[in-house]
Amino acid sequence: MMGVTNDLWLHYDDLSKDQLYDLMSLRQQVFVVEQNCPYLDVDGDDQNAYHLLSYLDDNLIGYLRAFKGGIKYESPSIGRVVTNFTLRGAGHGRRLMRLGIARLRKMEPKKKIVISAQHRLKAFYEELNFYAVGDIYLEDNIDHIEMHLDP
Repeated sequence: MMGVTNDLWLHYDDLSKDQLYDLMSLRQQVFVVEQNCPYLDVDGDDQNAYHLLSYLDDNLIGYLRAFKGGIKYESPSIGRVVTNFTLRGAGHGRRLMRLGIARLRKMEPKKKIVISAQHRLKAFYEELNFYAVGDIYLEDNIDHIEMHLDP
């Protein structure tokens, strides 16, 4: 990887218009276009999230959003984990998840972390010590599974 990544944690209220545009653009490129899954990405939850934006030079290459407990689930949670297609396999997704886990551990150290993972990525999350809970379910017409990470 060339260049240095710049990781920014921002609450929704602190996002600039350009940062909001960048994250929406990356999410739509991957979740809507690449995965051929028309769904409403603007779901009303961004306003309650902490957003991790990972830039390489001036380009957003990775993103996730994190929630305190009581918003998406009773426990803290991570979602919308995404990396730029051209940089996949370089460890950015793991790095983003580790940063997200660390952030939530500081905020709520004694609570498990919950994710709704695309089932095809189950092994990726298991590498980060998440474990599957329950059955596979459809979310936006894609197989998902709930996964937990114990404190």
